[in-house]
Amino acid sequence: MPDSLTIKDNRTGQTYELPMLYGTYPHYGAAIPAAELRRIRASDDDFGLMSYDPAFMNTASCKSAITHIDGDRGILRYRGYTIEELAEKSGFLEVAYLLLHGELPTPAQLQEWQHQITHHTMIHEATKKFMDGFHHNAHPMGILVSTVAALSTFYPESRHITDAEVRWKQIHRLIAKVPTIAAFAYRHSIGMPYAYPDNDLSYTGNFLNMLFKMTELKHKPDPVLERALDVLFILHADHEQNCSANAMRSVGSSHADPYVCVAAATAALWGPLHGGANEQVLRMLWEIRSKDRVPEYIQRVKAGEFRLMGFGHRVYKNYDPRAKILKEMATQVLHVTGKSPVLDLAMELERIALEDEYFVSRRLYPNVDFYSGIIYQAMGFPVDMFPVLFAIPRTAGWLAQWQEMLEDEDQRIARPRQVYTGADERRYVAIEKRK
Repeated sequence: MPDSLTIKDNRTGQTYELPMLYGTYPHYGAAIPAAELRRIRASDDDFGLMSYDPAFMNTASCKSAITHIDGDRGILRYRGYTIEELAEKSGFLEVAYLLLHGELPTPAQLQEWQHQITHHTMIHEATKKFMDGFHHNAHPMGILVSTVAALSTFYPESRHITDAEVRWKQIHRLIAKVPTIAAFAYRHSIGMPYAYPDNDLSYTGNFLNMLFKMTELKHKPDPVLERALDVLFILHADHEQNCSANAMRSVGSSHADPYVCVAAATAALWGPLHGGANEQVLRMLWEIRSKDRVPEYIQRVKAGEFRLMGFGHRVYKNYDPRAKILKEMATQVLHVTGKSPVLDLAMELERIALEDEYFVSRRLYPNVDFYSGIIYQAMGFPVDMFPVLFAIPRTAGWLAQWQEMLEDEDQRIARPRQVYTGADERRYVAIEKRK
């Protein structure tokens, strides 16, 4: 059997043939069905063999046609299209359509898609009252998680997840309303009145309007910043089976409604190891302070005192393609917002690190977080908003993952196995006899 794996159990001497599953092409990876391992038993009453893989380091939990990453070659593709081409030629809503529908839209399809999203940007006035209940200094991410979950109470029909028409309406609502909620959360956190959506503007232009509009009748975002945010949203739209996508699929596997699923994914994104990584990059650069201190900092990293934030990635063992795009985008943004010593410091840090054998041999290259925080800060966003800005575009990716999971006949409610390490059966001792 050429497409199989032969395993010999040295406990029993028995051999087993396990079938292999392939992706689109063999070099995209092969897998063995984990349930086949159950056939390998030491005795008749043996449970059977399991694989032990904390944090899913080498376990495929699903088949997916949405996003492909080749970390060794620094490749990221959505539905087969390279991230470089999409970032150069498309807008975010066009990419969101691609992720969810599988194909790039025609002009008519894109116009209808944009209309559906624009039609749902407003939120119920009772949602505003709900948000008003948060403390004045509540973290915007906490407001976002809670308010998105609360939307399920406004749209109870969303529980009918097997109805495709109902599903698509919730998808439109979520992609449209998450930016509104995010902007309102920001305004609430700084004590400013909410700025309502302006549906004459683009998706990202409208978001900037809701964030930064003051007393003017019509807010006109700078086109360079508007396009930069569009590109950032494209780069962050999806990224395979990461922590938050896994949370979306795991919660969704119980057939919960999409609002609480997105809230769960957003909560996963809030963690500093996921959506908070670009904030850690900025804090590192603030700590270094000046270019002449970079060599000393590099030496301390090599001595094992701490990690070099924004370098290295679980998946990428090459230069993150998103970081290359953002490095160029940072220069364009700062041409509008003003020169930034932080960017100069970041580029010097990157230059020295990529000339050092320590980092090159370990394949530690800049990732998307290295430059995104610098751009966000230059655009006027506080660090508390960084994970919120991540959650807005990732909503489209989460929903694509959720819909694909629901339509996959192989999927069941998520329920990992465990390797039990506790006590065997013990006799109960009455409390008065315990020592």
